[in-house]
Amino acid sequence: MKIYTKTGDKGTTALFGGTRVPKHHIRIESYGTVDELNAHIGLLKDQKIDQHYKDVLSHIQDRLFTVGAVLATDPEKAILKSGKERLNIPKISDENITRLEKEMDQMNDSLPPMTNFILPGGHQTVSFCHIARCVCRRAERLATALNDLEPVEPNTLMYLNRLSDYLFVLARKLSSDLEADEIKWLPEKY
Repeated sequence: MKIYTKTGDKGTTALFGGTRVPKHHIRIESYGTVDELNAHIGLLKDQKIDQHYKDVLSHIQDRLFTVGAVLATDPEKAILKSGKERLNIPKISDENITRLEKEMDQMNDSLPPMTNFILPGGHQTVSFCHIARCVCRRAERLATALNDLEPVEPNTLMYLNRLSDYLFVLARKLSSDLEADEIKWLPEKY
């Protein structure tokens, strides 16, 4: 399989289903940002962290490919004339969302209550996690903007929302595990 097709040389790309759109289309921005998020999660997973977190992050990367495929599909062409779905990919399930919630609950049980906003930093691995969280929030913003124009599956939007929460809690847990300072934001008083 050749990587280059030359079909995008004039600034357009094809969605699943064949529809061509400009490369700056909100749909492309949405799934492109999910792809960027996936790369940041790969970077985080490559750090010296507990194997359990690596396993969870691997599962998240798999789910992000599903999110990307959902976002890359023209909703008007997602269903074939026979009524069958064009793509044979799993959707984001309620269980995928619940898994993130359970993981957050388990991590939170071992963390002190949060009494202030937390500044990103304290350890390089924690910073990588915060960067992934920020990219996840951007992906969520773009997906919800797309949803205003064309419907996006609700579980896809919920998953991105829950994932950014998960990454925040994971950053706190990694700070604890790595014995890094969790830097509280205390606003300057003028």
